[in-house]
Amino acid sequence: MQGGSNMLTSLLPLIVLFAIFYFLVIRPQQKQAKQHKDMIAGLKKGDKVITNGGLICEVVKPEENFIKVSLNNDVTVKISKEYIAKKIETEVSK
Repeated sequence: MQGGSNMLTSLLPLIVLFAIFYFLVIRPQQKQAKQHKDMIAGLKKGDKVITNGGLICEVVKPEENFIKVSLNNDVTVKISKEYIAKKIETEVSK
């Protein structure tokens, strides 16, 4: 019986450390990745987005793996969905 409780007490700090690591690092990162995936899936024509490269552009046509975006009136490019950093929420002025 002595060996079983000794093993438990030696593993307890490791278990506690893993639990802290899970709740402070892994879980928030998974939540953020899910929110980003939902944001990418919800993009529609006319939404303004910022790319990882810092370009601000407007969605022209969302496709399966890519998104066609307009940089200005003359330039339309196709970028991978992975490079969309965030959607810009435009405020309605009164």
